[in-house]
Amino acid sequence: MALFKSGNPALGEKAFSQTYTVYGDEAMTIKGTLNKFGILFLLTMATAGLAWKMAYSGVNIVPYMWVSLFGGLGLAFIMAFKRNLAPYLAPVYALVKGVAVGGISAYYNYAFEKIAPNIITQAVALTFGVVIAMFLLYRFNIIKATPIFTKIIVTATAGIAIFYLISIGLHFANINIPFLHEGSPIGIVFSLVVVALAALNLILDFDLIENGSKMGAPKYMEWYSAFALLVTIIWLYFEILKLLSKLAKRD
Repeated sequence: MALFKSGNPALGEKAFSQTYTVYGDEAMTIKGTLNKFGILFLLTMATAGLAWKMAYSGVNIVPYMWVSLFGGLGLAFIMAFKRNLAPYLAPVYALVKGVAVGGISAYYNYAFEKIAPNIITQAVALTFGVVIAMFLLYRFNIIKATPIFTKIIVTATAGIAIFYLISIGLHFANINIPFLHEGSPIGIVFSLVVVALAALNLILDFDLIENGSKMGAPKYMEWYSAFALLVTIIWLYFEILKLLSKLAKRD
């Protein structure tokens, strides 16, 4: 029997504590989690590729992107409170979220084709570079997911999430926040801070996976942990893409 405390930092409070009793093959493992993440990643790339193709075929991808973003958010919240549903909802989330990944990538690729033709390639490379770097920092205990560290990152992430939701609401009211998209010094600093925050969330994801496997979390936590890692990586990719676009506007 083990007390396992976990959560998805990209969704909110990491404060759901439960007591589990699991044995043998019913327990979560790091290998199992990585396998689940591989499946979710491939599903995301599949629908991302489809959305990219649709965008370049002249299809208006914007409505699909909004459905993807809000649909993914809804699925994420359900899993945050009902983690035992992750084996069923995480693959759906990956498929749904992939549409946003592909659609947004296609938009940036088209918009910056002349001034930054390699913006997507750069964003992908930087995203995986950051993931590897953060893993090494975690692996060698350079950055640890201490209680204070966790509270700071979770609180800051929740604040950014609320800010983004407000900005979306203002967007529908034709009110835009300039530094969110403009290449001003304030805009670039803001993006750098959010990229750093997204990167630090990876430490919490790695900690979730490692501690879950050590403490004997139930098997469905493999799907939940893989989902949590996917959420953070997609968020990091979007923020890096946004930062690169701001830097390109200044050239």
